[in-house]
Amino acid sequence: MRISLGRTLGAAALLAIAGMVLAGCHLQDHGSGPGAPTGVHVVAPAGRSQAPASGEVPVDVRLDRGFDVGSLRVWLVTGDPWHGDRREITSRLTRDDTGATTMLHAADLRPGLTTIEAVASRRGHWWHGDQADHGLGFGSEQGSSTFSWEPALDLTIASRCDVLAPAKCLMPFPNDFFTVRDTTTPTGRRVHFDPASMTANSSGVRVNPTEWNRNDGFSPGAMIVTYVPGLDLARSGAAPITDIGASLRPDQPILLLDATTGRHWPFFAELDAQANPANQRALIIRPARNLIEGHRYVVALRGMRDATGASIPAGRGFQLYRDRIPTFSWAIEARRSHLEHVLGDVEEAGWQRNDLYLAWDFTVASTNNLASRMLHIRDDAFASLHGGAPQFTVTQVQDNVDDQIYRRVTGTFTVPSYLTGDGSAGNGFAYAPGAGPDALPVRTGDFTAGFICNIPRSTTADGNDPVHPARGGVYGHGLLGSNDEVNAGNVRTMGNAHNLVYCATKWAGFSEDDIGAAVAALQDLSNFPKVADRTQQGFLNFLFLARLLKDSRGFASNPAFQAGAAHTPVLDGTVFYDGNSQGGILGGAVTAISTEWTRAVLGVPGMNYSTLLQRSSDFSTYALILDPAYPDEMDRIVGFSVLQMLWDRAEADGYAEHMTDDPYPGTPAHQVLMHVAFGDHQVANVTAEIEARTIGARVLQPALAPGRSPDVVPLWGIPAVPTLPWTGSAIVYWDSGNPAPPLGNIAPTEPAYGPDPHENPRRTPAAQLQKSEFLEPGGALFDTCSGAPCLAPNS
Repeated sequence: MRISLGRTLGAAALLAIAGMVLAGCHLQDHGSGPGAPTGVHVVAPAGRSQAPASGEVPVDVRLDRGFDVGSLRVWLVTGDPWHGDRREITSRLTRDDTGATTMLHAADLRPGLTTIEAVASRRGHWWHGDQADHGLGFGSEQGSSTFSWEPALDLTIASRCDVLAPAKCLMPFPNDFFTVRDTTTPTGRRVHFDPASMTANSSGVRVNPTEWNRNDGFSPGAMIVTYVPGLDLARSGAAPITDIGASLRPDQPILLLDATTGRHWPFFAELDAQANPANQRALIIRPARNLIEGHRYVVALRGMRDATGASIPAGRGFQLYRDRIPTFSWAIEARRSHLEHVLGDVEEAGWQRNDLYLAWDFTVASTNNLASRMLHIRDDAFASLHGGAPQFTVTQVQDNVDDQIYRRVTGTFTVPSYLTGDGSAGNGFAYAPGAGPDALPVRTGDFTAGFICNIPRSTTADGNDPVHPARGGVYGHGLLGSNDEVNAGNVRTMGNAHNLVYCATKWAGFSEDDIGAAVAALQDLSNFPKVADRTQQGFLNFLFLARLLKDSRGFASNPAFQAGAAHTPVLDGTVFYDGNSQGGILGGAVTAISTEWTRAVLGVPGMNYSTLLQRSSDFSTYALILDPAYPDEMDRIVGFSVLQMLWDRAEADGYAEHMTDDPYPGTPAHQVLMHVAFGDHQVANVTAEIEARTIGARVLQPALAPGRSPDVVPLWGIPAVPTLPWTGSAIVYWDSGNPAPPLGNIAPTEPAYGPDPHENPRRTPAAQLQKSEFLEPGGALFDTCSGAPCLAPNS
C-alpha cells in the first residue's frame, strides 16, 4: 500500500516541516517583531503575509540606533530561497534617517514565496564579501521577511469559493469543500453553502441555501462538473457515453473512486453541448450507476489535452496542494491536510500524484437525509388511520361512458397535510418553531385530493351479474398534467382488455396546479424547495389512494364500486402502480416508499433531472423562462447539480437504491418493470439505463436489433434476464424505428430524429399484455415479442 506524506504526517506536521525549512533557509522573519535578535527590521511586508493580487508590495526596512543607513543593502529572493532568483534592489531604495523604503510591483514577483533580505552594518564596521554576496561581516546584521503571492487566485473569497477550479465559485462540484464537520449526522458532515457563494439570477437575487444546508451530503446521482480550459475529451481519451466500460480501464484520464471501498466507479464524460460561448464548455462526469448513499467519492483528472493534443497544465490552485507549495493564506493552508488525504486516496488507486491535473472529493448524502422526511410523513399519516382506510367522498358517478368503460367515479379523499397554509402550490413543509436542520415535517391539518376511477366493462358489462372483480391500479400522469390522463385511450384499452380498474390523483407538486410554482422556481431557484416538499405530499396522496383501492373498507365499501344483485365489489383487493413519463420518473420514488403495492410498471421512465432536463424536448419551453433568469450557461450547469440535491427528495434518483430488493425499514421489497422507448424525445434513454443498473434490473434480450444502438456494448452493465418467466425487476426496450438519440446533453427533436416514440409502448398490445402479466399478484416477466426485439409501431 502506498502511504502519502500528507496521510502519514497530517497538517500540523507539514506546517511544522515548512516552518523548519523556512528557518533553515534564513527565511525566518528576522527583525520583524519586538525582541528580535537583530538591529535590522523588515517592517513591510509583514512576515508570513499574503501579498495582494496586484503585486503592489511596499518595502520598509528600519535600522536600530548605531547602524549605518548608507550600508543598508536589500535583496529580493523569489522562489526557492537557495536556488531561486536573487536580485539586489538596493539601488531602488529611498533612504531616510532610520532606514529605507521602496515599492515592489507585479513584474518583480513570481507566484509563491518571496523573501526580502536586508543587511546593514554598525557604524565603524565593514562588509565582508563582494557585491554578489551578502555574507555578514563583523558588526553586520541581517533581517528578513517572507511573504507569498498568488495573483491567479482570488484569496479574498477563498474561504467560501474553491480555488481548485475557479471558473465558478461552486466549481468543482459536488465538493466537500462546501461542507463542515457535524458529528450529529450519519455522514459526519453537513452541507454549508455560504449565501454569498450562491448563484444570482438576473435580478441579482442569490439562491437562499437554507434548505440545501440541511443535507449531510450530495446527490447519489451527482452531476459532477468542473472546467478545464480548452479540453478535448477525445484527445484526452475520456470514456464517452457510448463506451462506459472504458471508464474502468487503467489508462483512463478520469477517475471516479469510491473512497469508502476503494472501488472504481463507472461513468461517462461529456462537454456541455449547450455552452455559450462554445469554447467555454464545462466538463460533466455522470455516474453510470448511482453512487452509494453515505459513501465518500474522489474525482481525479490527469492527461488533459486540448484539440491539438497538447497537454493542459494544472491550475495554480491545485498546484499549491499537489506540489506542496506553501502559502501564508489561512484559507489555503486550512485545507491542505484534507487534500493530502484525497491525494493519498488517488495514489492508493494506482495514480501518480505528479500526473494529476485536478483532484477533489465529496460525500453522498445518507439514506436518512435523503428519505427521512418522506418516510416520516408516510408513517405518521398511516398511523393516523389505525389500520383502516382513508375517508373519501364520491362526488359524481357516470355510467356507460363508452364501449370500454362501464362506470367513471369521481370524488375526493382526505390525506394528512404536512404543508404550510392550505397546502396548495407554493407551500412547503411545515416545521415546528425553532426546529433545527434535522427536523421533520409536522402535520398541519388535512389535504383534500381528488380522484378519478374507471371501471371497465370487463368487470361488469352493464352493472349486472356476472361481476368479475378487477385488480386495482394507481395511475401516474405525465409532466405537469392532470389525473384525467387516466381517461386516455391507451389506459382505457389496457383496463378493459386486462380487467383493471385504474384510479388516478394529481401529482401534487408536479401537476397542472403547480405550473405557477414551477415558473417561480425557474425564475428564482430559492423557490425550488417548495416544489420538492409538495411533491412528497403528492407521494403520500398516491399511497392513500392505493389504500382505498385495496382495503375492503375503502372504495369497495361504496355502492359506486359495486355491481350485480349482491352488490359485489368490482375490486379484488389487490393493487399495483402504473405510470408513464413523469409518472414513470416520480413513480420510481413512490414505489420505493410504498407499503401498499409491491409491483410497478414504469412507462418511458428515467431518473435524475440534472441529466434529464437538457436532454428532453419538453425542456425547451421551460428554458425560455430559466435562461433569461440565469443567462450564464455555466451557472445553469452548476445549478442543475445543486438542484438535484433537493430534487432527490422528490423523484426516483434519491430513492433508487431502495426501490427493489434493499427496501427501507417497514417497507416491502418491490418488483419493477421498466418499459423504455428507444430514442425517446422526452425522457432520455441514458437515464433509464442508469436507473436499471441502480435498482438491479435485468434486460430482456434481444433488446435491440444489431446496429440500432451506437454503444460499443449496448446496455453495458445491465445483465440479461437469465430465464423466463422472470420474477425479478426488468427493463424492456420498445423500438419504433426512429434514430438513436443525440450523444450530448441536447434533446432529440423532429424531424431530424423522427416522430417522438414516447407514447408508443403504452399503446402497443404486446406491451400491454406484458405489463398485465407482470402486474398479476405473484406475476412475472414474459416475452411477448416472440424472441425478437420488441417493436412499438408509430401510431
